[in-house]
Amino acid sequence: MRVARHVFKKLRFKAIATKGIKRMSQAKRHNILFIQTDQMTAFALNQYGNPIVKTPNLDKLAAQGVVFKNAYCNNPICASSRFSMMSGQLSSRVGAYDNAAEFPAQVPTFAHYLVDLGYKTCLSGKMHFVGPDQLHGFQERVTTDIYPSDFGWTPDWLVEGHQLPPSGMSMRSVVEAGVSERSMQIDYDEEACYQAEVKLWEYARSADKSPFLLAVSFTHPHNPFTTQSRYWDMYDHSKINMPSVASIPLEQRDPWSQRYYYLIRNDEHIVTEDDIRNARHAYYGMVSYMDDMVGRLMNVLEESGLIKNTLVVFTADHGEMLGERGMWYKFNPYEWSVRIPLIISSPGGLQGHKADELVSLVDMLPTFADIASGETKFKPIDPLDGKSLLPILHGKPLESPNEVSIEFTAEGTFAPALILRRDNIKYVYCETDPPMMFDLDKDKGELKNLCLDKSHANKAHEMENEILKRWDPVQLKKDIIASQQRRHFVQRVLVKGNCKPWDFQPTFDASKQYLRTGNSPTAVKGLARYPFVSPKKPDTPRQ
Repeated sequence: MRVARHVFKKLRFKAIATKGIKRMSQAKRHNILFIQTDQMTAFALNQYGNPIVKTPNLDKLAAQGVVFKNAYCNNPICASSRFSMMSGQLSSRVGAYDNAAEFPAQVPTFAHYLVDLGYKTCLSGKMHFVGPDQLHGFQERVTTDIYPSDFGWTPDWLVEGHQLPPSGMSMRSVVEAGVSERSMQIDYDEEACYQAEVKLWEYARSADKSPFLLAVSFTHPHNPFTTQSRYWDMYDHSKINMPSVASIPLEQRDPWSQRYYYLIRNDEHIVTEDDIRNARHAYYGMVSYMDDMVGRLMNVLEESGLIKNTLVVFTADHGEMLGERGMWYKFNPYEWSVRIPLIISSPGGLQGHKADELVSLVDMLPTFADIASGETKFKPIDPLDGKSLLPILHGKPLESPNEVSIEFTAEGTFAPALILRRDNIKYVYCETDPPMMFDLDKDKGELKNLCLDKSHANKAHEMENEILKRWDPVQLKKDIIASQQRRHFVQRVLVKGNCKPWDFQPTFDASKQYLRTGNSPTAVKGLARYPFVSPKKPDTPRQ
């Protein structure tokens, strides 16, 4: 892909070999339980400064591992974020521009690498794969996806006037927020969690002791903002904290935020203070629900003994604005949209540690591969934009620049938005908009655009030049528009006639479950028992 020549010309991070750390032997390579939520901002957890949200299971996990205080997604939209995460490459490098961009089957993922290194791999839940390949290296997938796998949600940068999200998202999620005892999201996440529990017990009971990677990906706490009454009742409605940055009048917003206002149909609804409090209340309830899911998975690890040799990762694909600045959902460069939780508990690693380093989801692949490769040095097929976080887990420094790169190439803009955070400075570049630069140490609300201050002109020039060294925005825009138009055409054709959907169809062989003719009931039940008890020899065997 042509854009690959332009993205990160200078910095092509290789997975960093762990130095000063005794490598795990092949026999002791850690299992990996990867738990991902959808649209959970880091600021919704008390580990990141929220005093309201109740998450006892995540609190326990954080006490057992490392909390990465400055973790980011690499694209604040579901599919693009997940594709970059799995490939260890920025989404523009693999053509993953939006929620309807095909994830090419030829792109190696962390699942591919781990299978090659002898791991068993399984996916339970959402990954928003688009295209005919619905596995991307996972040997098993035990649920379907919750979102479509075709090109139906393709944006159109050639449209005139206000864009609308192809998914049909609107502000109804906010103004209709409240209690719901059942929802599509609950149905989905209950299935994803249950199937993951079954798979963990299967791994524990299996005679094959090869290490595993189990990815469990939930849709909570994604909008709509509804939660069951038992989670709603966990919180005092009057004590729900309101946005730290109040709604900014439309005429005072930056051009991106103004487009965004119309993108999510904010003009169709008057959002009251009660609406905001209701939506945040429901969101916190969803976070607590998600915490219970984490608790269920951790209980299986503990009851089965797998916890002793399993690395646990908890994260999200992107954040949620939650009313900050008067904005909701994601699709933008502000911290509530791009900052994500990242907690990693590693056997033998640091406990109760908070890491300040700038990290992002593209770091998952080199980290997992570093763990899985054991004493063998990991050699990626493609140049990677991430680095291994294994040194941090063991109290060692990283040998890479303290920076993260973020892209946005979907609906709500008409040109690629390219974002670089280096140390405390974040710079936002988009050819259609005035540049923005924020000092995140001094201006956590991102209210003072330093590009408007002549005293910061040199720094702004430096950051913009760095971005233009790494990306070619003009060519990238051409590639994105060409991709959009191809997909719009193909989708029109796909919905005609008898095309077979790409949506994943989970299957299982019931003939091999439970008791069947020819099996010994005693033997079958004995093998399913955990811990396994060897058959006792008869004291008086029959002749």
